[in-house]
Amino acid sequence: MEGKRYTLKVLNALVRKAIEAELPEEYWVEAELSECRERGGHCYMELIEKDEQTNTPVARAAAKCWRQTWQTVQPYFERTTGQPLRAGLKVLLCVYPQFHEAYGFSWIVTDIDPTYTIGDMARKRLEIIRQLKEEGVFDLQRELRLPLFVQRIAVISAAGAAGYGDFVRQLEDNAYNLRFKVTLFPAVMQGEQVETSVIYALNQIYERYTDFDAVCILRGGGATADLSGFDTLALAENVAQFPIPIITGIGHERDESILDMISHTRVKTPTAAAAFLVEHLKGVLERIEQAEVSITHYITDRLSRQQQRISQLATLIPTLALRTLNDSRHHIDMLQSRLPVALERRLTHQKHRLDNLEIQMKSFDPQLLLSRGYSITLFQGKAIHDPTKLHPGDEIETRVEKGIIRSVVKS
Repeated sequence: MEGKRYTLKVLNALVRKAIEAELPEEYWVEAELSECRERGGHCYMELIEKDEQTNTPVARAAAKCWRQTWQTVQPYFERTTGQPLRAGLKVLLCVYPQFHEAYGFSWIVTDIDPTYTIGDMARKRLEIIRQLKEEGVFDLQRELRLPLFVQRIAVISAAGAAGYGDFVRQLEDNAYNLRFKVTLFPAVMQGEQVETSVIYALNQIYERYTDFDAVCILRGGGATADLSGFDTLALAENVAQFPIPIITGIGHERDESILDMISHTRVKTPTAAAAFLVEHLKGVLERIEQAEVSITHYITDRLSRQQQRISQLATLIPTLALRTLNDSRHHIDMLQSRLPVALERRLTHQKHRLDNLEIQMKSFDPQLLLSRGYSITLFQGKAIHDPTKLHPGDEIETRVEKGIIRSVVKS
């Protein structure tokens, strides 16, 4: 082979010199973090740029932030944005190129602008809020009515977290001796697994949601950074459409997360969530006690009025009884005075009716007919109306006014 030969080290040294000569300055670069890990006090990043239309990677590069710089930019970034650097964030980095003969090329990070990331986060938050409103689910949780007796509480929190322990203790040690039943559904409450872990816990609660009056999503006792897991569309949709009220106490002071915005009630900390539940149940207890007092007063007043009425009736009864007795006596006297006249009228009427019946009966007397020359022929004691019914030899009687004629039929 013709031409000059180089060892790999020498050739890489030429590349290093060329890069140092052509790119001697620092540059601000926009990129997305595909990886971000800390090791030995240094931060190692993988940068990526995606096509806006297809979302496919069009550029990649490695970046490093050395310990001395990282100790300064990391806390400032977290204080400003409220979360640590992590995969998926859009960042604006100040970098210079470095090529090492043994380790290859990488960008060395000297500064990070957190305001750029805040702007990208805000844009994503606004986009999620807009989509939730377009879907008509943004206000669904606030339309739910918190039950009067919120005592069966499903809690989504990290098992063993200090915030969850504070929540349980405050419910158990409340000053009003109110009783609550708390069921924990463990979940990861920081880092990249927040969304999937909390959604999984919500699905477990949904399978038996009639066993609970409300759900509390709690996070406390740790750092206030790394809250991006509560600003996702999938988690917001699950919470917004959940069938029972959800109370959030994520434990941070910055602006509301999307989870806070779409939940039924948002409080700052787990202890504040416990205080809210205690105050709510205390209010119900006070309403019951007030109702008890009102009912007692009503019944006492009603009994008092009834007793007064009975007393009044007791005084009126003798007078009413005497008046009724007098009225009855007067009625009897009137009946007694009318009875003879009525009886006499009745007897006269009945006597007249009997006289008429007697006249009618006399007009039908057979003896009267016999006295007028008529006769009656009898056979076996019965009047004969048809002579063909008789036979020769039959004995018959003929009654006339003065006696009876007996005959024998010959033909």
